Amino acid sequence: MVLGEFLSEWNNDAPVVKVQTSGSTGTPKTMWAEKARMLASARITCDFLGLKAGDTALLCMNLDYIGAKMMVVRSLERQMRLVTVAPSGHPYRELPPQYRGEGAITFAAMVPLQVYNSLRTPEESAWLRSIDHLIIGGGAVEVQLERQLRDFPNHVWSTYGMTETLSHIALRRLNGPSASPWYTPFPSVEVSRDDDECLVIDAPLVHEGRLVTHDRVELSADHRFRILGRRDNVIVSGGVKIQIEEVENSLRPFLSKPFLITSASDEKFGERVVLLTEQTDLAEISEVCVNALPKYWVPRQYVHVERIPLTPNGKPARAEARLLVKA
Repeated sequence: MVLGEFLSEWNNDAPVVKVQTSGSTGTPKTMWAEKARMLASARITCDFLGLKAGDTALLCMNLDYIGAKMMVVRSLERQMRLVTVAPSGHPYRELPPQYRGEGAITFAAMVPLQVYNSLRTPEESAWLRSIDHLIIGGGAVEVQLERQLRDFPNHVWSTYGMTETLSHIALRRLNGPSASPWYTPFPSVEVSRDDDECLVIDAPLVHEGRLVTHDRVELSADHRFRILGRRDNVIVSGGVKIQIEEVENSLRPFLSKPFLITSASDEKFGERVVLLTEQTDLAEISEVCVNALPKYWVPRQYVHVERIPLTPNGKPARAEARLLVKA
């Protein structure tokens, strides 16, 4: 979708617009979002960040997804100047020259891969550091990337949300003295946990009714939350519960090639941990895992693949990954 198409849809008489889910755990699906609730979501974010008329917002993501659509809606609601570039791994390279200078962009939303790529060259990195409010969503901000953002001079945020909540309902600061692993919900949002330790969201301005997520969380006394991983991504091997994301985070400092953790059926253990990797030396990978992981987390199978499966917006395609493993 291009901007003109979305604006035409936004300005028609229908009370809803079409959005697409990411498909990170299965097949992407289409849903309808209420325009009134999208405007409410836009106001919540703009108020929290202090965005105002005349600020400059950058749209550099795929307009099929809610994160990009909400950048447009925020710009309309707060009368910000919207700068658009074609979605790519390097947004800076697509920018008109007048928006490449210090402080030219007030507000930008990116996926982790765009931020990672932009940090690879001094010119792009300097521009990224000049953005007043940078929000990062559409996927987890990995530990190594977070470290590179820690000394940024302005405001860098990780977002928590989903298509059903019309973008984020909570933010956590990634840089400066306020940096934290804990997400702070917006004032209009209440959070709790169900019996499976999954996050339950009550956000009446953007979603009707309580929303039970598949994200296992820890709650703090002041009602903030920390993500442990997806309930779908728990492997039960020999009676031991293993959170896929925790295994991946433990291995990430030691593995340079793309990889992910998945599972396969196992006659003895019920399920076994499997590591998919683009690296060809599987013996070396095995040695790293034995040294870096607790005994019960160590993969029992290693599979070389030409490409780690990802969704169109860069998230691990977990369902596709499981299909690559032979039982």
